[in-house]
Amino acid sequence: MSRLEAKKPPLFISEPLTKDRASQSLSLLSRVFKSCYGPAGRLKQLHNGVGGCVCTTSQSSALLRHLSVGSAVLGVVTASVQNHISRFSDCGLFAAILCCSLIENLRSLSVASCTVIKVTRHLSSLCMDYLKSEACGCRVSVDFSSVETLVCLVRSVLTSKPACMLSKTEVGHLAMLLLKAFLFTVPCHVETNAVLGKCIIVPVKGRKVKDSAVLPGLLIETPEIQLGKPLAVKRTASNMIKIAVFSVSMSGDGFHPEEGTIAVQHGISLEMLELNQLLNLGKQLVNDEVGLVVCQKVIHPSLKQYLKENHVMAVDRAGLSLMEPLSRMTGAKPIASIHLLSPGCYGSLKDVSIESFASKHFVHLIPEDTVICSLMLCNRSETAWDELKHVCETAEHVLQLTMKEPLALLGGGCTETHLASYIRYKSSSLSTSIFKDIGCSRTQYQLVADGFCRSLESVARSLDHDGGEILTDMVYGHCWFVPSGFPSVSNWSDLVSKCGCGINGRTEDLKWRILQGQSCSPITQGCPKEPSVKVTDSLTLDCFAAKCSGLQIALETANLILDLSYVIEDQN
Repeated sequence: MSRLEAKKPPLFISEPLTKDRASQSLSLLSRVFKSCYGPAGRLKQLHNGVGGCVCTTSQSSALLRHLSVGSAVLGVVTASVQNHISRFSDCGLFAAILCCSLIENLRSLSVASCTVIKVTRHLSSLCMDYLKSEACGCRVSVDFSSVETLVCLVRSVLTSKPACMLSKTEVGHLAMLLLKAFLFTVPCHVETNAVLGKCIIVPVKGRKVKDSAVLPGLLIETPEIQLGKPLAVKRTASNMIKIAVFSVSMSGDGFHPEEGTIAVQHGISLEMLELNQLLNLGKQLVNDEVGLVVCQKVIHPSLKQYLKENHVMAVDRAGLSLMEPLSRMTGAKPIASIHLLSPGCYGSLKDVSIESFASKHFVHLIPEDTVICSLMLCNRSETAWDELKHVCETAEHVLQLTMKEPLALLGGGCTETHLASYIRYKSSSLSTSIFKDIGCSRTQYQLVADGFCRSLESVARSLDHDGGEILTDMVYGHCWFVPSGFPSVSNWSDLVSKCGCGINGRTEDLKWRILQGQSCSPITQGCPKEPSVKVTDSLTLDCFAAKCSGLQIALETANLILDLSYVIEDQN
């Protein structure tokens, strides 16, 4: 009998944020997130140290999926951001950077943590009320009758991930394709409970991005298909193609020895019994005027041949992932048994064709009403394709969220600096009764508000990775980038052309302020204005729902961590 080791008592860590190890780990994680942020973000290579796949990325979802953190504090941050990404797909790095900055800026204040939490909750409500109000100067309405703003939104998602390695023309091409694919998924006949369709991404690696294309309906890869031969597919009297979808194997291997022992009479072949059953099924399909059979798994060659002779096209190995969109597109109910068919299990298609793309061959299923489409997504390398696939999925989700709430926020750091300007203005004009309700003094409120604003501005500063200056103007509160290599001068207007989001052009009468990371003297600022003339052809935009959620997640997570008194670790 092995010797039993005595159980160790749990380790109690008081005030975890005051410990050097926790502070250094948080600072390191923050630097990793900041270095990945934006179109000029630096890529990270992640691997497990014992070989295997290497992931090259700057996406928060991939970073958090491959990173393992030992600190309980960091675990709370990463779990919160991952939860946000699972719901919104976008603005994960924004939430992570803001959360880390809030913790770093607010924990050093000479204000009790309970007071800090009360003030930040009030600041959060001020931000959300402003962002959702008509007076908000950092949001734009999205008009679905015009593609202009929608293209800007999709283009902003694509350009934010440099590992995709896209040129400007490729970004424009893909943005239009993704928008076209999304519009395919919008039902033509709107009902009370309308549900959006789905875009299926088909991988084509080793080809130019501009070879990518969108097709209505579904593509099923069929390597054995013979090109050049006309398709003889049986049609119904209404000129439609009746389709049967099978989720069960049709290979004739229905008997499995591991499931038990079967007693049969001498001379009887189980394989022949199964094949006869399949052929009887084929006869019923022919009699029911089915023109296309799609099987998730394998179809027996003899059944395939029988169906072909009767002008019924058979496609097998479709895979589990296509079953749900195929069923939805055709109206067919997946058949889980070869012994029983009901008349209501069939669906219908408008047409079937053969498509050849690169070295692959596909059966193209064309529906009557398109809510399912296929995106043939190309990129030159596997690494770039993997990154691009995730970005395209994010863009589709962003468009879905925008359809539900047709608003967008200005990108390029402008929402963060504009919001910081608004909070500085608002916090300086609050009535004494507000401080009494919160339970703090005006000085305490101003200290926390300044730390909150510096945290927002640190997100905007993270967009620069080349050592340039970052400014905000004192009129609109937007973010402006000055290239590196220029000395600090008083007339910044000579060095900037457009603000970060692209909505404001250079004007001579703007007053500037350099964004500083450290605490400085209080900044007096008026309420930031909304630009009177908007340039809308090349805006950088962020998803409204995702960014609002990221802001709230960052604040709530920072408050939770600032309120930690003990961390209890099991040592066994």
